Amino acid sequence: MAMKTVEIGGKGSSLTSASVYIIANGLAQVSIDSSILDKFSSSKSPPVSKKSLNVSNSTNPSFLTTVEARASLVVLLNKLIITQHGIRATLPHLITDTLNGGPFALESVDFGSTLGFLDSLCKVNGKNIEDVGVTDAELTVLEHSCYALDGICALLDFSLSCLSTVADAVASLSCEASSADVSALVNSLDSGDGFSDKDIVAVASDFKVLLTGSKLVGKNGCSAVSEIPEVHGSFRESVKQVHSKTRLKLNSSVRIGKDGSLTNATGGKQLKKTISSLAESLVHLGESSLCRVELVATSQDADIRSEVLEKSGALKKGIQLSSEDNYLSSFHEINNLVATVRNILAWEGALAVLSLDSMESKEKAQEVPVVSSSVETKKGNPNAEKKSQKKKKVVLGKGTAVVKQLLMDRLKSEGGSAIVSLAVLNESVQDLCLFFEPKDAGLDTFLKKVKEMVESNDSRRLPKLPKGTRDFAKIEMAIRGKAFKIIEEVFKRHGATALDTPAFELRETLMGKYGEDSKLVYDLADQGGELCSLRYDLTVPFARYVAMNGITSFKRYQIAKVYRRDNPSKGRYREFYQCDFDIAGQYETMGPDFEVVKVLTELLDELNIGDYEIKLNHRKLLDGMLEICGVPPEKFRTICSSIDKLDKQPFEEIKKEMVGEKGLTAEVADKIGTLVKKRGHPLELLSELKQDSQFLENNGSSLALKDLEILFDALEKSKCIHRVVFDLSLARGLDYYTGVIFEAVFRGTTQVGSIAAGGRYDNLIGMFGTKQVPAVGASLGIERVFNIMEQELEKDGNQSIRATETEVLVSIFGEDLGQAAELASEMWGAKIKAEYLVNKRVSKHMDRALESRIPLMVIVGDQERSANQVRIKDMQANEEYLVDRDSVIQEVQRRLKLLSL
Repeated sequence: MAMKTVEIGGKGSSLTSASVYIIANGLAQVSIDSSILDKFSSSKSPPVSKKSLNVSNSTNPSFLTTVEARASLVVLLNKLIITQHGIRATLPHLITDTLNGGPFALESVDFGSTLGFLDSLCKVNGKNIEDVGVTDAELTVLEHSCYALDGICALLDFSLSCLSTVADAVASLSCEASSADVSALVNSLDSGDGFSDKDIVAVASDFKVLLTGSKLVGKNGCSAVSEIPEVHGSFRESVKQVHSKTRLKLNSSVRIGKDGSLTNATGGKQLKKTISSLAESLVHLGESSLCRVELVATSQDADIRSEVLEKSGALKKGIQLSSEDNYLSSFHEINNLVATVRNILAWEGALAVLSLDSMESKEKAQEVPVVSSSVETKKGNPNAEKKSQKKKKVVLGKGTAVVKQLLMDRLKSEGGSAIVSLAVLNESVQDLCLFFEPKDAGLDTFLKKVKEMVESNDSRRLPKLPKGTRDFAKIEMAIRGKAFKIIEEVFKRHGATALDTPAFELRETLMGKYGEDSKLVYDLADQGGELCSLRYDLTVPFARYVAMNGITSFKRYQIAKVYRRDNPSKGRYREFYQCDFDIAGQYETMGPDFEVVKVLTELLDELNIGDYEIKLNHRKLLDGMLEICGVPPEKFRTICSSIDKLDKQPFEEIKKEMVGEKGLTAEVADKIGTLVKKRGHPLELLSELKQDSQFLENNGSSLALKDLEILFDALEKSKCIHRVVFDLSLARGLDYYTGVIFEAVFRGTTQVGSIAAGGRYDNLIGMFGTKQVPAVGASLGIERVFNIMEQELEKDGNQSIRATETEVLVSIFGEDLGQAAELASEMWGAKIKAEYLVNKRVSKHMDRALESRIPLMVIVGDQERSANQVRIKDMQANEEYLVDRDSVIQEVQRRLKLLSL
């Protein structure tokens, strides 16, 4: 069979790490694209460099392997071809002839200096450097392309992707061979809170697939197993970084200006950091693997244990990092490190496979009982100990069974050979060490089958939520229902009518309304020819509705989901409900503002979530304050965005942002800092500000103080001013606010951030091209309120929230579904909330009623059936009453009425 040929150059082509690897290992020859050769032959030959070609003595880096040297030549060839300017065909031909000419003595090519390299390359091909010469551009490529470093990186890149899959496969076998507890391993799944590491989650998910169905895992706790997601996840991340950097470096040309200058000089520093990170993750991977090797060896005989421990000690020395500063030497050492870790994985794989094979062989021969998982014991199952004594088959995971068989096939086992001698083990290690090298023809098949298993077994993978979203089960839904009912009652009490708007709007409707937060708007790829976005809040859609319908007066409420492309955190989601209350139209001064704040206090009081405060400020007061401090008007909004972060960051951090990023002087920033730190009782702080002439002389702040005086008086008369804090640091970053702004903050132990916010927006409706309609509103972030209610419920321990509102459980002892249907239908017809259960076991009925906290049971057993009666059980009083079948509905209604009193 003819050897494969890899073509370098050509339109749209790129050099890959795989191509470098197979050429470097002599698995393929190399050729130059014909179009490139035509360009070389048709172009005018560039002048030969006038630099002296005398070859000085250089130190040839003898540590390079033949494969590394060949990889360096492949990369250099590609660099010359893609640079082209000032390059002759001579040097590419010399490199191609060297690579295709069969084995050459490594020491015959000198990588120690540029001219030494040229001289030795010419001699290998029977030529003289004086006759061949070199151009300035060729010298520049040789001196600045870092082709040797890039060549070794290409070898690493291709080897690492294979090694990652091999490491997962053999580690999964070790978990079974050592009867390890893998609960911590497979449960490292995504929590949906935005803080999970993708690679750690991916490793856990893959191991869950590989180990599904295994009866061997779950007994022994081991850090070398529980740390697999972190160690293997970190390794995967390093592999991806190396791949990304290498792909870029392999195909970047050396750009030479018309004057011969270098325009994009790059060195090894860019790769050094990435490779150093890789080296650390390789060491951790090797150390983790060695720990599992020693763990599996503990169940073997003394000779094998001794051999494994001795070999383990030697391998540990081989994965110690060198402090070498020379880039080329460092990269060479890391390439050797890959080979060492591959050897460690071969030991782990061989020992695990042969141990599992030994267990299966003994079971077949002796029917040896196998200890079951300790999960049942942990759950307090009294029968767990009896179960552990039962004889069970050695059952591997559905994935690991395939992996084991693939490796056994490689080891040419008959399927029944145990570890009978050190010779068998050592021979197996040597075989797997060769098998795990990428150049082995069988490894590609092995990797593809493992990949197919972890990617195609979707039925065994747990689905996950998008980050920043959550599911609500029965208790959570009961809490939501209770909260929504309270909220809706408060809104209706104030005369608001319901409104619903689409979940998405035209993008032009939303843009320009949220200031710096506009970047958080979700855009949709709409198929209807319109550019749409998911709504960011309910206020802008409300303003659009009012403007579009020509409404001049409207008091509305809306409870609906909104969407923000934000970073999820505790109590912060990307999909969440908002509960909005807005008043639009011309009213008495500060009347709507007062009512909206009052509504907010009623909501938070009646939801009974605990202590809270409503921070309040006025946008005109804030703008006046900024003007007094010397902030240019065009920077008001962006500085407001900085000030709005004061509840999360110290002023010194905010000052750095205002000065360093937004162009304020330190003096102006300090003036702002002095004022924004003022907060206190509304009437007291208002009185203080009214005595400050600079606030009274400024038109905006003077008007704001008059508004606040009216508002605070109304809040005091309504007996809710104790809930309000006048806070000059409150800025509210949204661009549409024009007057009063406020934000409610929970003051309990649960940290959830702001739970409600709002303000006056007199210009927003007019932004849609209609007349201005002043408006003010508040929005309750109900998801954070739910978090508080749920945590308070957990602390209380008294399950006051029921998942269902079922009043009666119709309990039919036996199998008569017809009787259950008849009796339950009568209940439903009388508007009684009822469920039914048909079962012979009395305990099932009692458990159902107690679990759901159903107040009444209507019981029909054989005795009741024959007497044409039913038994009514009051679960709370633990009392039972016999009643005639015909009067059951009336009696149930009577007792439910008594229970409600």
